[in-house]
Amino acid sequence: MSDKFFFKGKKEKKPKHSSYGFNTKRAIKSGSQQSPFSLTVPTQERKVEVEAILEENQLFADITVDEKQEENIVELTGFLNKPQTTTFAKTPKRNDPCSCGSGKKYKKCCG
Repeated sequence: MSDKFFFKGKKEKKPKHSSYGFNTKRAIKSGSQQSPFSLTVPTQERKVEVEAILEENQLFADITVDEKQEENIVELTGFLNKPQTTTFAKTPKRNDPCSCGSGKKYKKCCG
């Protein structure tokens, strides 16, 4: 039976967020002790370098040394190189002095 003719309200219950892919465990961040990074490096020397980077940033990771596989530290570099939010200077209002230095009001000069 259709919802729109005889029934007021919804027949279906609201979905439970945990069963529909909503992230309910936001407190657990990657790189912590509960959720460490999984990194692969080719040599022991590189492992020491990566451990120094992790210690400097207070992060945790499971590092495996395997000469046959390529170096895979994508999780670490992605965490360390987060994009910064760009901020722009405020545009002047109509009656503010113009930013080009002409001494005129913005609406008469560049507006």
